[in-house]
Amino acid sequence: MAIIEVHQLVKSFRVADKEPGFAGTLKHFVRRKYRDVEAVKGISFDIAPGEMVGFLGPNGAGKTTTLKMLTGLIHPTAGRVTVAGSEPFQRPPAFLKRITMVMGQKQQLIWDLPALDSLRINGAVYEIPEAECQRRIKELADMLELDEQLTKPVRKLSLGERMKAELLAALLHRPDVLFLDEPTLGLDVNAQASVREFLRQYNQRYRATILLTSHYMADITALCPRVLIIHQGKLMFDGDLDGILARFAPCREISIETKQPIDPATLHAYGDVLTSHGRIARLIVRREDLTASVGRLMADFDLRDLTVNDPPIEETIARIFTEANANEQTMA
Repeated sequence: MAIIEVHQLVKSFRVADKEPGFAGTLKHFVRRKYRDVEAVKGISFDIAPGEMVGFLGPNGAGKTTTLKMLTGLIHPTAGRVTVAGSEPFQRPPAFLKRITMVMGQKQQLIWDLPALDSLRINGAVYEIPEAECQRRIKELADMLELDEQLTKPVRKLSLGERMKAELLAALLHRPDVLFLDEPTLGLDVNAQASVREFLRQYNQRYRATILLTSHYMADITALCPRVLIIHQGKLMFDGDLDGILARFAPCREISIETKQPIDPATLHAYGDVLTSHGRIARLIVRREDLTASVGRLMADFDLRDLTVNDPPIEETIARIFTEANANEQTMA
């Protein structure tokens, strides 16, 4: 049974239209004109307990709006959503104890107090017995490699240390469902890797369900077997990373190294030539032609090495959004 169920979810916002210039400003004060803008347009998906799912989309695609509806911060305009057996917007105490949300740009820790004091306050809010609260703090601090940092004022922590402390605070009540909105935003490479490893361990240890948004594809590829792609409020894809490449990247790259120098003119019969220098060449071949092209290259050339690679996932995702924007403009 799914722990997150979303069916035809819609969210519209009423926004004011203002004409440019001073006259437009005066009209705006006297008689405002409004229009409805759909931020989320009838998306549907289910997530099973323990799944780690990436939620991808460009800025303004509807990711954060969707997360806010799933956590009950805003009410959907239409559609149905249940999380951990509850309707999020009703926000019953039993529901709040089973979820958490971490936003990379927001913080819940008190700036001038040691992080440990904020953690104890959180423990009291969630009615965690003091001894159990201390045990959980130590357990999570060990997983996050936090120790003396918890006794420092939050303002003196590095960005990476502060993010780890925010995660500790968000997970102290041991929620079943984690909504993570850009949790590695602004962190250096080492801090990003540390946060990813912690989330992997937490998921394995507690079978927590994680819905993760990130602009860093390394977060998604390292953690999420399944990906949702949203663009302009519409769900474009629901599947694994290989499925993205199979659907949106029609070509693969072949790299060859031969024992003798290659005449670049001879390579065009095998695919589109990207580069050719001496004994090394790179070609682009359509997926349906890959097997035949590889077989012919092996038969026709004295090869030292041959590798087949998919295009970088970042390039494929970027192309998805670029083509979607172009299609929208064409339809308009």
